[in-house]
Amino acid sequence: MTALQWAVAPFLDYGFMRRALAGASALSLGAAPLGVFLVLRRMSLMGDAMSHAILPGVAAGFLLSGLSLGAMMLGGIVTGLAVALLAGLVARLTPLREDASFAAFYLISLGLGVLLVSLRGSNMDLLHVLFGTVLGLDDDALLLVTATASVTLLALAGLYRLLVAECLDPGFLRASGGRGGWVHMSFLVLVVVNLVAGFQVLGTLMVVGIMMLPAAAARFWMRSAAGQIPLAAGIGVTASIVGLLVSYHFNVPASPAIILAAGVCYLFSIVGGPHGGLLRASRRSRRA
Repeated sequence: MTALQWAVAPFLDYGFMRRALAGASALSLGAAPLGVFLVLRRMSLMGDAMSHAILPGVAAGFLLSGLSLGAMMLGGIVTGLAVALLAGLVARLTPLREDASFAAFYLISLGLGVLLVSLRGSNMDLLHVLFGTVLGLDDDALLLVTATASVTLLALAGLYRLLVAECLDPGFLRASGGRGGWVHMSFLVLVVVNLVAGFQVLGTLMVVGIMMLPAAAARFWMRSAAGQIPLAAGIGVTASIVGLLVSYHFNVPASPAIILAAGVCYLFSIVGGPHGGLLRASRRSRRA
């Protein structure tokens, strides 16, 4: 088998592989650009917290309607936004910082979500919610992920300047008409919606990886947000392709394989990236 056949044949021969590639790629195109802004705003851990925060709502939808995509998505959006609002409220009314508040709520959400799924479902149902079913996407799940990615990219195009301004100087937007609040909330809504749409693909535990790892890797190659956004999306799509191929040829779970492929890209960027990479830093120190 040639290298070309190794890389192309699974997607040509099997429909489930093509659907998995379409779903994972669409998720990467929508989620990775959001990860860029989370990195720039030093809110990377918030993405992880939000991915766990949607779990109780997804579990509640599962309890009420079984494996109903609409019910689980609605529940995830409600609980994700509720946790974001509660964490911000606690940070403003108490001495606790917002990152600590998010951590507390995400731990509560994780425990509650696993408990709710376990009340009615089997271990396979729990694995489905936590780790996704990228190799078993149906039409509804694929349509949801692609529609979410499309809306996200359109929204980012409209909010791009305001998001960049908030990254550079959050106080500026608050001082110029109070737009900082609704920009921040709109951004949080996009994050939650992408995490909820992506749980069907990679699961609530893994979906944040395709949001954050490509974005963190892009930071070592491009200085500007305008350069990091398409690069992060490209890294996410590449990781999806590589992960699915590794899963197919070596018979390993697809979701962890995709996230590990993105992790390899991140580690390579740490070493070889021109902006802050270890090799570049060592060369500068030698010259000095």
